[in-house]
Amino acid sequence: MTQSIAPRTASHPDVGLSRPRRVLRGVAVLSCVPYLGLKAAWIAGSHLGIPEGSSLLDDRLTMAVINSLSVLLDSAVIVLALVLTRPWGLKVPAWLLAFPVWVATGLLAPIMAGFPAQLVVRAFGGGGAESPGRDAFLEEWVFAVVYSGFILQGLALGGLFVLYARDRWGHLWRGRLWELPVGGVGPAHRALATTAAVLALLPLTLHVLWACGGTAGLSEGRAADRGGDFHVLEAVYVLFLVSAVAGGLLLAFRRGRALPVAVPLGLAWVGSGAVACWGGWLTLASLGGVEDIADRPTPLMNLAYAGQMLVGFLVAAIGVYHLAERSARAARRAA
Repeated sequence: MTQSIAPRTASHPDVGLSRPRRVLRGVAVLSCVPYLGLKAAWIAGSHLGIPEGSSLLDDRLTMAVINSLSVLLDSAVIVLALVLTRPWGLKVPAWLLAFPVWVATGLLAPIMAGFPAQLVVRAFGGGGAESPGRDAFLEEWVFAVVYSGFILQGLALGGLFVLYARDRWGHLWRGRLWELPVGGVGPAHRALATTAAVLALLPLTLHVLWACGGTAGLSEGRAADRGGDFHVLEAVYVLFLVSAVAGGLLLAFRRGRALPVAVPLGLAWVGSGAVACWGGWLTLASLGGVEDIADRPTPLMNLAYAGQMLVGFLVAAIGVYHLAERSARAARRAA
């Protein structure tokens, strides 16, 4: 254990906390303020950043519920920043910490990858929707402020978690794949990876199709709103689906044996979180009432969301299995 998060004195609670961790914690907390402020204003009834005619104004109750859930999710970033930098955070059970960090990774990673790419596309004139007659969803400045905050949250929280995990669990991802005992991989492990790969075929095919300009399976409203931003987002979904499946297969079948263990673990962690959490979020959003039938998700869209959610959970299970097996093996050697 390093001394960077050693116990603090009563006179100054941050004594012993390294400067990089203090900076990252401050960035993580402060970057939540714009988003939380906007959500609180909307819950209170403000229309700040919401243009007239936006679908967000159609159902005030649903909007209040979704915004309240969003506030809870983003507030968790502040809690995690404290857990990752306080002495008592080292005593938090692994599962109780890993799950919310996995969710945070899954929700933030696609934004961190997609929003800068969308800005590049817009710089070349390709960001607008193909149906300019439809009412705007939010003012453009809202996306810039909120997504910039999300990117800062992801960078800061990711940095804090890597430092924390290195101190507490660094031995679990050291070495290369060829050094892992093959006997630790059972048929169930391979079955999970194979099932995830098969289930990924439908959502992967649909997201590739939509990223390339196809409209099969899209709702009328979604098809009409396609633009550069839409195509980038679909390409991002493809990227994380491939990452999740690749990470699961590498861990289950011990392929790419010269690779550091951290590579497939990282692919499985980030990829599974992204596809599971966004698949779940889009599935949840599709359950809400949409007045315009043209905007309602089609059965194929719902299958894509549900399929990628299942893929994410299956790959996450492979990662959990791997880490638990290495942890138990390390404990036996230390006994």
